[in-house]
Order: sequence, then structure tokens, then C-alpha cells
Amino acid sequence: MKLIKCLSLVILFLSAGMSYAQDQNNGDEREPGHINNNRFKQLYEEFSTPNQYRSASGAPGPKYYQQRADYEMDIELDDVSKKLYGNETITYTNNSPDVLEYLWVQLDQNVRAKDSKSSLIEPSGAAPADMAGSFVQKHMGAAFEGGFNIQEVKDEKGGNLPHTINRTMMRVEMPEDLEPGDDFTFSIKWWYNIPNHTIDRARSGYEEFKDGNRGYVIAQFYPRMAVYNDVEGWQNSQFWGRDEFALPFGDFEVNITVPADHVLDATGSLQNRKDVFTKEMMNRFEKAKKSYDKPVIIVTQEEAEKASTGFTKSKKTWEFKAENVRDYAFATSRRYIWDMMAVKQNNGKDVMAVSMYPPEGNPLWEEFSTKAVASTLKSYSRMTFNYPYPKAISVHAKNQGMEYPMICWNYGRPDEDGNYSERTKYGMISVIIHEVGHNYFPMIVNSDERQWTWMDEGLNTFVQYVAEQDFGEWYPDAIAPNKKYPSRRGPAKNIVSYMAGDQDYIAPIMTKGLNTYNFGSNAYGKPATALNILRETVMGRELFDYAFKIYANRWMFKHPTPEDFFRTMEDASAVDLDWYWRAWFYSTEYTDIGVKDVKRFYVTSKMNQEVRDMMEARGMKESDLPPLVYMIEEGSEDYEESMKNASLDDITTLQEYIMDNLSAEERANLKKPNYFYEIVFEKPGGIPMPIIAEYTYSDGSTERVKYPAQIWRKNDKEVGKVIASEKEIVKIVVDPDEETADIDTENNSWPKRKKLGDFDKFKNKVEE
Repeated sequence: MKLIKCLSLVILFLSAGMSYAQDQNNGDEREPGHINNNRFKQLYEEFSTPNQYRSASGAPGPKYYQQRADYEMDIELDDVSKKLYGNETITYTNNSPDVLEYLWVQLDQNVRAKDSKSSLIEPSGAAPADMAGSFVQKHMGAAFEGGFNIQEVKDEKGGNLPHTINRTMMRVEMPEDLEPGDDFTFSIKWWYNIPNHTIDRARSGYEEFKDGNRGYVIAQFYPRMAVYNDVEGWQNSQFWGRDEFALPFGDFEVNITVPADHVLDATGSLQNRKDVFTKEMMNRFEKAKKSYDKPVIIVTQEEAEKASTGFTKSKKTWEFKAENVRDYAFATSRRYIWDMMAVKQNNGKDVMAVSMYPPEGNPLWEEFSTKAVASTLKSYSRMTFNYPYPKAISVHAKNQGMEYPMICWNYGRPDEDGNYSERTKYGMISVIIHEVGHNYFPMIVNSDERQWTWMDEGLNTFVQYVAEQDFGEWYPDAIAPNKKYPSRRGPAKNIVSYMAGDQDYIAPIMTKGLNTYNFGSNAYGKPATALNILRETVMGRELFDYAFKIYANRWMFKHPTPEDFFRTMEDASAVDLDWYWRAWFYSTEYTDIGVKDVKRFYVTSKMNQEVRDMMEARGMKESDLPPLVYMIEEGSEDYEESMKNASLDDITTLQEYIMDNLSAEERANLKKPNYFYEIVFEKPGGIPMPIIAEYTYSDGSTERVKYPAQIWRKNDKEVGKVIASEKEIVKIVVDPDEETADIDTENNSWPKRKKLGDFDKFKNKVEE
């Protein structure tokens, strides 16, 4: 009790000193007040109010709904004229509580119509030099006659439906309003010219090979229903070419007619395999269904090259069904090699990993493509949920990287002699992992790509990084010995140059993709890095992975918003992350934390000058205080004076006083530090991050301490920590493993590192 009273007196004394300091700062001229601008305040101002559709926990609410669109389609590809013809019937179900007066249908092909305005919104300048092909395309080439030719829009009884086309959107008028719970069936007949995707960078189209054959990767090929939801009603934002798609789920029955010598794969399960496969292909397919370690060739390179000489005029129809998908795509050619293997899920079900590629892709594709598909399914399922579809297909398309349910296009091609570099190999594997990964985000966890690009690209790029690092474990022979997979995005240090860039050309992650600068860094790299740092440095893998999986499972086959993600990550982890979302996603601030100052103190029972000044200001005497420990900075006037009278017995009385109030166990555990330091960390950057400090001691040992980001909650510029150590500190390094994306490491060390000149930096880089 005696000790408690004395400690209370000390606290009152120190509080008096603090009050004195405040009084001195708050004289007659007071600073004006301000609103709460603390970086750790909650995101109530930014977030919408929780409701019956979307709960405060981040889960779908009790009245959450989503619309449904089911399709029946008959498609025919004319390989001679390079045209695609379609007749589709859509059954649209209104599950919302709202009465719908009309329907909105997306016409994405119209972005390539002759009168498209997409190119007109991009400023351009006269380049001092250009490639001949690029120059011709920009300034001399004739406009491509693309876009949908809508021949008819009819109701279920065959009556014409009024419709209005506004660029890439078509409004369909119904005979009467669509009430909640009702559905409406209508049909659209259309055709369009298929673009050469190797010329105009289309997301789908054809590539023409030297022998006159073509490989077709066909997507966004049919008028598609837009999303109607509780957040914004109709998502009928125009497609300008960059922001991708918001689509409702439904079932598809699709019949695709192509030349009889083509092979074809698509979204969904093939219904007439025995009609379109040869007997040998069927045998190989049955073998592939039981092969879990390596792909089985369904169509060999020799067979593909032989078929390439045919150019038959006969036709063949491939019939597919797909359940609960948001989109549809297919690939076809007589020049494709085809292989498959089985991947076993944690639930015991098998998924087929599939690749289609022309001979130009070999030997690279035959060696790695299907393995990359299989590896991706394993890694993503571990991070989210078991893959719910029967297959995942990787199709080789020159210069392409694009995703659709169960199927995607990927680049990566050897030279004409079949040689390829490590860069080409890893580039191909990475794009396959990325595009196959899109099956999870956003094909299943179906965010609004048109508005929030980062919710599919950023989340997917993050899991891609995890999957890339896993790839070497699944297939160690594919990675050089003692090397890690060279991931382009994900590691914190890889985003530093972007974060440190010109603020005039950086937008917050929470910006519509069409309106961002540095699209790749903003939509892919920065959110992926932010999530990686959150997982590795802020939350830890266990908490992060659990919360991330909860989010994926809550919103699979649904339409989440950014707030649903942010709220779920906090709800499932008990980690307050509002400060993190605000800094990384709502701002363009950057990380910069360093060591500002280090002071060493001498501990004595002799009163220092600072306390004398405080006592004098308060009219107090030394006898008013209990025995205290005083800290005097080395090198100060107090220090010089104290050292003259220093004695080993200086604090003996105080020690005895304290010991009298401790139990035997407490005495045994009492540390006896020999060194006392005050370390001041500074934060020139805006983002409050954990301080990861590595202390090196005089005996060569090291200790790493991570101070939580909340250490900055009361002082956003600098904070101090007192270290009582049994060993002398000789070196301090902040963020030693470069895991916080710190843009300036010159201030990260004490003693200060010698600043290298340009030549020394170059020399060190070469030696690395």
C-alpha cells in the first residue's frame, strides 16, 4: 500500500508537469478547433449505412437478392467470311422488390463499331517515331466494320419488341412492367464481323496463321443482360474498352456450329461428346480423367498439323450446358493440340485441367500449361473454396490474357525454332495462373468490374502471388534450384517506384478503372501488395487467411461491394483495419518510416535539471517526492555533472525500497538493464504502418520488435520508445526485410548509412 501511494504521488507530479506544458502552449492566443482527422477514426463517413440487403458484418443481409438470366443459344461460326451468327433466347427473372419498366442489355462488340466513340476519349500526340505497322493502323488503316448487327428483338410470342441502342447498351421495352418474382422471355437475332485480335487488341477474335488457318477465341459475342442490384439499380455504365463486366448468374444451353474438322471447347459440360470425338479421342479422354500427375494428349500435334491441311466445308455442332455461370465463351480451330488431366479437390470431386494450343505454342505449352492450370486450382481452392465447375481451360492466344467462366486466353510463345527464355516461361505460367484464377474472382465471387476494377484484378493478383509461390512446391522441376518463383507483383518492394511517383498521376485504388492513371499498378499491383502486406505484416497469415476465406464463401455466386470485403475482413478477424483501408485504398499516400534520433541515458538517483525546473514552476520541494529514478542524457550538462559525483551506491536506497515491496518470485524475475535508450521513430510518409525494428547488440546478436501501427494514433509525425537493455545497442534498422513498401530507406538505419553515389549503386546492383 505504501508503494502504491508513492507511485500515485509520482503520477500526480508528472501530470502536473504535463499540465504546465499545456498551459504554456495555450495562452491567450488559442489555435482554432478542427474536425476529427485522426488516421485511426472509423470509416463511418465513407461507408454506406448497413441495411437488410448488406449487413454491418459484411455478409449478405436477410433480404439480399440478385437477378437471374438464363440463355438458350444457337451459334454458327463462318470460317470463310469470319462472321459469327447467333440466335439467343433470354429468360430474365426479377428477384428484386422493385417493379422493372424495361431491361438493359450489354452490346460489348459495339465498342469496335465503325461509329464507336471509344477512341475519341483518349488524347493523342504526334509521336516522333513509330513502328510502321502501328503507324498504318493509327493513321492509314480503314475503320473495322465491327459491332453487333441486331436483326430482331422479339417476345415469346414472336412479336417485335421496341428497343433503343445507346452505343454499348440496349434498352428493351416490355409489353408490361415486370413485377417482383415474375420472369420475362425474349429473343435476339444478331451477327457481327469477327476482329483479328492480334491487330486491334480485341479481347476476343481470331489469329491467322501462316498456313491460312485461324484460331478463334470467342467471348463477349452475344448480347448479355446487365446487372440490376440493391446498390445502384441498373449497372448500365457504357463499355469504353477498359473496365470489364458486371453480369448476373444463370444457366446456359449453347449449340455451336463450326467446320467439321475443328476441335472446340467452351464454358460448360459437353453434351454430345461421342458425336464430336473420334473413338481414339474418347479413349484418351477416359485416360485423362484418371491421370492426376501429368496431362494426357487428346489431340496430338501431328493430328492437328494434318487437320490444318483440310479446310472442309462440312459442319459439326457442339452442344454444351453450363449451370450457374455469369458468362459464356468458347475457342475453336482445326489447328489446336488438346490435352487434359484430372485435379482432385478437397471435397473428393475431380476437376479437369485443360489446355488448347497451336503447334506454335510448343514445346512450352505442352510442358507447362495444364500443370499451371492444375496448380492454380489447388492454390486458389486452398485460399477460398473448392472449385465448383467441371473444368478449367487454358487456350493459347497470341498477345492475349483474358478470362471467362471455365475458359481463358493466355499468351507466351517460343520462337520459330521452339526456343524460349526463362522470362517467356514465367510470363506464360503467370498469366495462366492469373486468368484461371479469375474463375474465383470475379466469375464466382462476382464483383462489379465496371466500377471497382481492383475487386477482381487486385484480389486476383494477390492470390496469384500466393499461387505462384506455391507453383514451385507442386512442380519443383519447373523452378531453378534454390530459387523462388520470380513474382512480378505482390512483394512490397515491387510497388515502391509507383508509390513514390508523381502524385499528379496517381489515383486512389477506390477509383473507377477508366479514370485511373498507371492502370496496371493501380488496379493490379497496389491492391495485391496491400493485401500481401496485410497478410504477412499486419494481421498474420492465420487471421488473414481465415477472414479471406470467409469473404470468399459468403459472396460466392453473389455480388459483393468493396464495403462487404472490408467489413468481412474485420468481422472475421477482430482486427480493426479502417485505418489500413483508408490509407491504402482511399488515398495516394505512401509509407516512409525511419529512425530520427537515438539517445542513451545514465540512470541515477540524483535529480536532473528538467525535474528541478518542473518543481520550481509548481512550488514543490525535493522532499515532496518519494525516491525516484532519474534519467540523464549522455552528453548533457546534467550528465557531466552527475558523472563527477557518480557512485555505484547512487540508487541503492531506491533499490532496497522497491525490493521491500516485491515478492520473492518478482525479485527473481527482475531484469537488470545496463543501458537505457530513447529511440525516436519518424514518419515522413502518410501511411501509418507497424514499426519493424531490428536491434543489433555489441555481442553480434539481434532482436526484432514489431510495434503495431496504432503506435502512431496520437502523434502522426514521430514517436519515441525507451529501451532498457542488458546489452549495448550498436545498430538499428527499420523494416529490414522491406515488407512495408517504404519508399525511402535512407532514413531507415542508425547510425546513418553512408549515402551511395550513382556509381556505387550501379556497382552494387551488378554484384547482386
